[in-house]
Amino acid sequence: MFLTISTTGTPERPATDLGFLLHKHPEKAQAFSTSYGRAHVLYPEADDQRCTAALLLEVDAVALVKRGKGKGRGGAPDAALAQYVNDRPYAASSLLAVALSAVFSSAMRGVCTAKPELPSQPRPLRIEVPALPARGGLELVRRLFEPLGWTVTVDAVALDAEFPEWGDSRYVRLELESMRLTVAEALRHLYVLLPVLDDAKHYWVAPDEVDKLLRAGEGWLSEHPEQKLITSRYLSRRWSLTREAMERLELVRLAEADDSEVEDIDNAVEAETETEEKPTPLAVRRREAILQALRAAGAARVLDLGCGQGQLVQALLKDPKFTEIVGVDVSVRALTIAARRLKLDRMGERTASRVQLFQGSLAYTDKRLKGYDAAVLSEVIEHLDLPRLPALEYAVFGAARPRTVLVTTPNVEYNVRWESLPAGHVRHGDHRFEWTREEFRAWASSVAERHGYDVQFMPVGPDDPEVGPPTQMAVFELSTAVIRNGKEAKAA
Repeated sequence: MFLTISTTGTPERPATDLGFLLHKHPEKAQAFSTSYGRAHVLYPEADDQRCTAALLLEVDAVALVKRGKGKGRGGAPDAALAQYVNDRPYAASSLLAVALSAVFSSAMRGVCTAKPELPSQPRPLRIEVPALPARGGLELVRRLFEPLGWTVTVDAVALDAEFPEWGDSRYVRLELESMRLTVAEALRHLYVLLPVLDDAKHYWVAPDEVDKLLRAGEGWLSEHPEQKLITSRYLSRRWSLTREAMERLELVRLAEADDSEVEDIDNAVEAETETEEKPTPLAVRRREAILQALRAAGAARVLDLGCGQGQLVQALLKDPKFTEIVGVDVSVRALTIAARRLKLDRMGERTASRVQLFQGSLAYTDKRLKGYDAAVLSEVIEHLDLPRLPALEYAVFGAARPRTVLVTTPNVEYNVRWESLPAGHVRHGDHRFEWTREEFRAWASSVAERHGYDVQFMPVGPDDPEVGPPTQMAVFELSTAVIRNGKEAKAA
């Protein structure tokens, strides 16, 4: 699957500025992993007069089938019918559109820190797509691209050159040229219109696709004469999503016509009257404290050990700073509920690539847990019998050894503040123990000392001056000396 972007220039405005706009150096060939293969960026030519950037996408057909299972998120008609033998590795489709968004994300947003004046400048552009499925034929290709300022050259690809009587295939060779568009605009046009022409997507179209469409279509889609067709096809003809997108596009059009903001147009419903705020549930405060601690630690790859029904995993997914999230639990039933909560079977491709769930016991070492920035044990240790804590301690702190470990557990001293909790009872029937603040600090400090961590303690929830907070959290950080010694040993 192949696409090229070319531009011309002068010594004063060299064509190699394309490298700055795309954030890819012309003298380097770079490769990027995607959920379904590998994307390569290279420059067949690069000088002051002419520069061409090429995106080559190698699709892993086996991964496409395994993740899509021929339907749902792998629901492209060809993939569903032909499984491993189809046009997905060769013809431009939503796979290429997703690769464009992933590889050229900054360029698509019009960001260029090195030369901030470049993104807003129109350039002479030429885009070539050698093989593009066009359900609707040559005329539809022109109807989609010409209103956007492109000069379109499109040729049908014969089914078989040796048998012209067989006629044309549904594939075309596409060349686009423009003198008045920016690189960001060109990339956004391709991101939307490639899957529209293919009229299929390789992943499940979730509600967040409406936001993606409106972001990429900003500035052009609301006035496009084929707006309805583009919206319907991009959203895989899901009527509820198409209607929502059309309504929002109409608001954009009205706001532009009135030279006002969308918020000023969409004011039919009065703001809700203020009401007395309800107290934030402790579980929500706990997740907020964990997220804040993970961000402070700079963690990107996070383990949720004892993930239960996936509430924390769901919260982590909402922040793109967490690039890889793994939920681990011993209970298959809990993992099934977590998968249902996260809607894994309908999740968009980019989000799905950030998360995985698997079964595992924290009483045993597991090589799958190594190499992560942080691990979270939220309300987990109190569910283990005390004699099993040393096994968990070694599995997490001794074997997996993430740079940061967060442990939360109930503070038994706070139980007297729960009116509904009988005296002497633990908060949950499955709790094997609940520690005082002193007991928790003693355990955490000894764990840190044995395994080369520093530890500090934080309250979660209202910090009662007499009995402390309802939840106590320990933040373990691998000590600087241990990290330094590890690097020296590795270098030696």
